[in-house]
Amino acid sequence: MIFRRTLVRELTATAIGLFVILAAILFTNLVLRLLAQAAGGAVAPDGIMALLGFAALVRVNILLAVALFLTVLLTLSRWHRDSEMIVWMTSGQSITALLKPILWFAAPFLVAILALSLFLSPWAEQRKAEFERQLESRDELSFITPGLFREFRSAHLVVFIESINTFDGTIRNVFLHSIDDEKDSTTVARVARLQEGPDGARYVVLEDGRRYEGAPGSPDFRVVEFERLGRVIQPAVARAIPVSRKAMPTEGLLIADGDAERAELFWRISIPILAFALTLLAIPLAHVNPRLGRTFNLFSAAFIYFSYTNCINVVQSLIAQGKLDFWVGLLLLHGTAFLVVFVLFRHHLSAYGLFRRPPRAGPPAVGGVAA
Repeated sequence: MIFRRTLVRELTATAIGLFVILAAILFTNLVLRLLAQAAGGAVAPDGIMALLGFAALVRVNILLAVALFLTVLLTLSRWHRDSEMIVWMTSGQSITALLKPILWFAAPFLVAILALSLFLSPWAEQRKAEFERQLESRDELSFITPGLFREFRSAHLVVFIESINTFDGTIRNVFLHSIDDEKDSTTVARVARLQEGPDGARYVVLEDGRRYEGAPGSPDFRVVEFERLGRVIQPAVARAIPVSRKAMPTEGLLIADGDAERAELFWRISIPILAFALTLLAIPLAHVNPRLGRTFNLFSAAFIYFSYTNCINVVQSLIAQGKLDFWVGLLLLHGTAFLVVFVLFRHHLSAYGLFRRPPRAGPPAVGGVAA
């Protein structure tokens, strides 16, 4: 009982540390990617936190699976290295007795991974797509910051403004550069206002300004002064954002007959199975061979994890292309994984003598001499 409590306590401490490290790496990667998109104008600055939360929720199931695998592997490796496993064996416990506390510890992780893969991650994908659609449908002018250049890709226009009067919406000292029919034009105005047409298109109405068309020094270069000029800055028809199959609810995938939907369902089911198989695999894999060094197990774990996930991706691609049946791929891949777990377990248990047959008793001795 003391050994089991010690094991669970050490597993918990290791899991917390690994989860914090992996989560920090994940969030750093996502933040840098979103900041790069925001700097390029693809993401609104005020939408970064929401998109960060949705993106993290989509990927946290993989993070938990990796954290669980490394937790069991590193903890048991230390037990082998510090001879605590020998103490466990000499106290009358077997290697198989490790399964119960480890599975009790892993159960909350596996339930969370299952819920995330089947329900929460698709919900986060759907919410992420809806939020991106809302950002796309918002008035692009709300992204303009005084003193900074802003590109409007839908209108092939670059805008710079000096200041905005938030009370009446008047814009002061406006610079616009556009390319229409492969012809450059630059427009400057002292005052500008925003208007919306009956079709929903957004216009900027410039007052008291000049328009420069063509390249300076060329025959077609000209300067036009105007008192009032309108310019489309956001077309009426917005671009639709397609929703991926990753955002489909799992119950919708279950009743769908398409190969792509079956492939997505295969991925969602495979992640919890992956986590469970790797948890079992970490037990025999944790045995430390002093000749191979301490880092051998980590390299083996990385190789096994990436090999397993790559096989999942390959089978998913074959199912999506209609070259492999859903159930055949599911049973073939994960059945092979559990067969490998069984073989390693048997080899590990044999090393401790649990599969050795007791010596066969000879015939009874006659007259003190064995027959």
